[in-house]
Amino acid sequence: MLDFINDSAGVPKAVGPYSQAVRCGPLLFCSGQVPLDPETGKLVEGDIGVQTRQVMANLRALLAGQGLGFSALVKTTIYLCDMGDFAMFNAAYAQALEGHRPARATVAASGLPLGARVEIEAIAFTGGTPIG
Repeated sequence: MLDFINDSAGVPKAVGPYSQAVRCGPLLFCSGQVPLDPETGKLVEGDIGVQTRQVMANLRALLAGQGLGFSALVKTTIYLCDMGDFAMFNAAYAQALEGHRPARATVAASGLPLGARVEIEAIAFTGGTPIG
């Protein structure tokens, strides 16, 4: 059974035909978050550190809406428009996770939605019944 999550408090509304997240068995698949202010729906201004902190706040709110925290993350995929931003991104990302270290891939992207410099998608373990 799939559970489509579309109205999480504190998370920007989807800007296309997709769900904020989908729960499938014990896994939560979180759609890519870009640095949108959930109240205004506009991209936050600032460097990669500012944008990463907003993305992580959005992801934190999405997880919290499902009763989870960053400790539930098992995998993230990071999209950066400029790999020159990696060190500053990595510092903000690590600070947000407070020592948690999910598996991760980082990909250079030639462009992201709405002109964002960073996008993060994630998979979390909900502790539910295993699939199968």
